[in-house]
Formats: sequence, structure tokens, C-alpha cells
Amino acid sequence: TIKNNNLHISFVSSNRGMSSIDIHTPDGMDAGNNIDPSPLIGDDQSYHTSLSIISGNERGFPKKGSISSDNNVDTDPLGVPSPPTWRRPISSTRTYLTELSGFFSWKFLSWLAIDQCFISGGSLALVTTLSLPLFKELGIGAARQQLYMSMLMSPFAMKPFIGVASDLFPIRGYNKKYFALYSILIGLLGCSVLLGLYHSGATEMAVIQGEDASQRLADIIVICFTAVVYEAAALDILGEGKYAELMRDHPESGSSIISFKFGWAMLGSLVTTIFVGPLSDAGYFHVLFWITLVLSLMPFYPTLAGWIPERLRTFQEPGMVKLCKGCLYDQGSFQEKKMPFIVITLCGLSAPLLAAVTTYADLAIGVAFSAGLITAFLVATYYIFPRTFFRVFLSIVIGYMGSVSVGSALGYYYTASEECVPNGPNFSYTYYVTVTGIVGSVVNFSAVILYQNFLSNWRFRPVLIVTIVIGSLASIVDLIIIMRWNVAIGIPDTVFFLLGNAVFENLVMILQSIPFSAVFAKMAPPGMESAVFAYTVGIANFCGMVSSILGSGVIRWSGMVTVGDTCDFKALPTLIVIFRMMVPMLVGIPAVFLIPNVFQTEQLIDWDQEQWYENGSDVTQPSAQGNEKNDFSADSLHDHH
Repeated sequence: TIKNNNLHISFVSSNRGMSSIDIHTPDGMDAGNNIDPSPLIGDDQSYHTSLSIISGNERGFPKKGSISSDNNVDTDPLGVPSPPTWRRPISSTRTYLTELSGFFSWKFLSWLAIDQCFISGGSLALVTTLSLPLFKELGIGAARQQLYMSMLMSPFAMKPFIGVASDLFPIRGYNKKYFALYSILIGLLGCSVLLGLYHSGATEMAVIQGEDASQRLADIIVICFTAVVYEAAALDILGEGKYAELMRDHPESGSSIISFKFGWAMLGSLVTTIFVGPLSDAGYFHVLFWITLVLSLMPFYPTLAGWIPERLRTFQEPGMVKLCKGCLYDQGSFQEKKMPFIVITLCGLSAPLLAAVTTYADLAIGVAFSAGLITAFLVATYYIFPRTFFRVFLSIVIGYMGSVSVGSALGYYYTASEECVPNGPNFSYTYYVTVTGIVGSVVNFSAVILYQNFLSNWRFRPVLIVTIVIGSLASIVDLIIIMRWNVAIGIPDTVFFLLGNAVFENLVMILQSIPFSAVFAKMAPPGMESAVFAYTVGIANFCGMVSSILGSGVIRWSGMVTVGDTCDFKALPTLIVIFRMMVPMLVGIPAVFLIPNVFQTEQLIDWDQEQWYENGSDVTQPSAQGNEKNDFSADSLHDHH
């Protein structure tokens, strides 16, 4: 029995193992006024149901609030998805998925699993992994290859633009469905053009014709790869916007959906890495392009069938304008939240512009341009959003900018030939991509389970600090191999790299990604879930892209030579110590303290308390009492979706 001043709840267990719940309120008080029913997303037609706290639903699994006394099943009387455990992996996983579906619906979970397995873990992992052997074969150096990677990954920094477009322009009445379908077609177009232009022996011919021919072919490959990545980024933000909306309605779900997402992505990545390495060593790149085409097609039917839950929008809605046949414009929402939409859109559009400037014009101009953009976004965020939001946003910017990437130089070092790096690791792609990738995928699965069981109940600050420290220390493995200390004590490179780098770096990647993904999702205000989630994720990807551009400059300015027969990697150990070990801790740990120290199952930002309201076009500054108010009302935002 649980009692407080307003509520009396009794859990009554029968002798048949079933339980019921009785709720009593004082006379004259309505229980509905004191209990948030948190309706389940279970009805595939209307996507809203009323709360049932005594019996299971029509599909036979317990709804939120139901309790079972079956000792073989882990359940939570508050409805929190119980994570899979090592003691009962099968039954606990089944219970976890069943409870998760009570918050997110089976169809949406199925769509998300297909997207993450075949796109994020499939085609996206394939093209990003393939860039190293393909560009090396074309004679492209590490610094240039890292710029190509920033261009290739720029669609992920375009997420704010994609999110705003999907919010404001429903196509045939749906905000997400047709944007997802069009992104799939763009990915298929990129694969088709690539297959039409690239054929067996194309790289050898380009190398023979000279540096200009090699770079032209590389430019075409990057554009086609970018189309494939755009499909992955668009589907990712559309799915993230939907589960961010549902996580806000059900904060007690914690980071369970994030673990589900990463689990399926890791499964797809595991399968992909099995064949990428051997086919790359054999030079069968055109086969890999055909595989990419098939993977890009996989989400088409689930998306067309409407597995993303959303309601049909009509032009009769207040503020809705019909632009043309099949296309609507939510003018009312744009007018209510004009400044956030403009800033978010500019953030998304700036990413491909920055990538193009740095890749095809001048690196220094790109760095200066990116510094100006980030400063502008910080100022705009400060004046538009509540101060709590701004502090979390600033933490994200600082943390991601503090991780200057020198990953391309490491990849070139590990896979360098004997002529390039005498007595070096000289890893084949089969080992470097496939063998270590399989080990890494197993570690990733373990990391998801580890996080869900041991870290998901931590507060945000300690879990982020621990992962930052572990991530920085993991680079010691790279330093030991480059300095050849492992060989000096008799440990081969293949063994030391497999047990060190392949394990710790993959472990840290997941342990850092899950809490940050939860932070992104919990920053979204009511009514602007897709757009604001896209803004926070987009600025994180934008800052990651800038750190990659800075890393390219560091590699170039260090004087390293990464291709040819006379390579020079003498500066690499110094870069690792500074940019992979010291800077992330010195910058990232203080930035964590800008994030509210709440549990992962709690709301990160209380939007009702923040009183984010609109008063014409003027932005209201924080009051003297510390109430952080801007110009957008929570009520005016509530019904956007």
C-alpha cells in the first residue's frame, strides 16, 4: 500500500498469481487529475488508447502499470522496460521487448529495427568502411581522405533541415512517410549512378592517367556515397523525431529505445563487416556497390505501408495552407515558432556548404567559416531557447568540438604496406575491417547489454564522465602499437590490436553514444520534437564534422606523409597524446557539468516550468527571479504533431 496526501494505491495479489491495483482518492477529487495516464501507443489506427492498469491488452502482454507475480518474468510495477539480463537472457529479452512495445508499438519498433539493421548498420557502415581501401587505392592521402569523409557525412549535419522540412511540409497528409520514401529513392539513385560509372579496373585506369583522373573519380564516388548517407541520415532523424516525441510522453521508458536502436545497428554492422574486408582485398568494389543497392531498398515497403506512426494532416486544420496537390504548408506552426525554425533550417543547410568549401576550396577558409557559424548558432540558441536548454546545447558543442579527429592517419598507418612502414603492423583489410569488425560488433552488443544493466540507472553526469575518461585512456593501445612497445615485449600487433583497440574503442563508442542519444531525445520540447531533436543532433554532427576538418588540417600541417613508398608517421604519437587523450578530458569533463544531473528516467528539461512562451516577435529575457522565459508558449507548441 502506498499513501500520500492525495492518493492511496493498493496492490492486491490473488492466489492465482495475478495482481490488481485499487486507486482511491479523497472525496471530491478526481483520480484523473492526479495521475498522468501516459496513454500507450498501441492502436495502429488512432495511436492513442486509454490507460488499463489491471488487465493486459488485446495482444496479451501487460500494459504499463500492470503487475505479474510470475517469478520467471521480470516486470516493473511502474512500467519501466526491464533490461535483458545474463541470468535469464531469453525470457528477460522477451519481456523487455514486450514492455518496450507498450510505449512505442510493434510496427514502429519493426520499422526502426529494419532501418538500423539494413541502413545504419548496413549501407551506411559499408560506404564509410569502404572509403579507406578505395581512396588508398586511388592514391588519396589521409588528410584529403578525412576531408572526403566530412563531405560524405555532411547529410547527418543536415538533420535540422530535414526535421524542419518534415514538420512544416506534410506530403499527402504525412510529415514523415514521404520524406522517408524520397530519401530512399535518393540513396538508390546514388547507388545506380555509381554502378553506371564505376566498373572493374576503373581505379587502375585512373591511377595510370594521373592524379587529376584519380581525384575526379574520387569526387564522383564521394557524391554517390553522400547520396547513400543522405538516405541513412534522413531515415535516422525521422525515426529519432518519432521516438523523441514518445519518450517525452513516457520519460519512464528511460534509454531503453536507444539500446534497442543500437542493438539492431550493431547486428547489421556485424554482418556487413564479414564481407567488406575480403572483397576489398580482392578489389571487388563493384560487388560491394551492388550489395549497397540492395540494402538501400530494404526499408521501402515498411515505410510505404505506414509503419511510422503518425496522424493524417489536412488543409482544414488551423494554419494549414495547401501549396499544391499533395503538399501542405503548416504556416501556423511556422508563424508561432518562426525564429527557431529559421535557425534550425540554417544550421542544416550550412553543413553541406561548409563541407564543400573545405573539400573543394580552401581548408583555412572552411575552418574560419565553421567558427563563425558555431558562434552564430550559440548566440541564436541563447536568445531563442530557455537557459537550461542553452546550457545543455553548449555542453554538446564543447564536448564534440573537443574531440579533434586523427582517425584517417591511424587507418593509413595500420594498413600501410611494408614499403611505406617497414616493420609496421601492415594489416590487410580482411583483418583490419572484417576480423576486428566482428570482434568489435560482439563487444558492441556486450556494451549495449552492459549499459542497460549497469549504467542506465545512473545520473547523466557520472555516466558521461566515466565514458569520457575510459575513451581517452583507450587510445593508449594505439600509442603502444605505434611506438612498437608491444613488439618489444613479444606481443604481435594482430593480437595486441585485437585485444586492445578492437575491444576498448568499440566499447567506449557505445557507452558514450547511448547517454548522449538520450540527452538529445530529452531536450525536445512538446510540439517540436522532430525539429529540435534534429537541431541538437545536427549541431552535434556539425561540430563532429568541424573536428574532422580540424583533424585534417592537423594531419596536413604536421608534415605526415601517408601514401607512397616513403611514408612519414613520426608526428602521429604526439597527435594521439594531445588530441585523443588530453584534450577530450580537459574539455569534455568540465562541459558535462552544464548538463542537469538528473537520472536518465527523468525529464531533462521541465518545459512547463520553463514557460517557453510567445509574445509577438519579441524575445523575452530571463526574469530577475531566474525564471527563464523566451517567446514560445508550451501551450502553443503542444498540438504541433
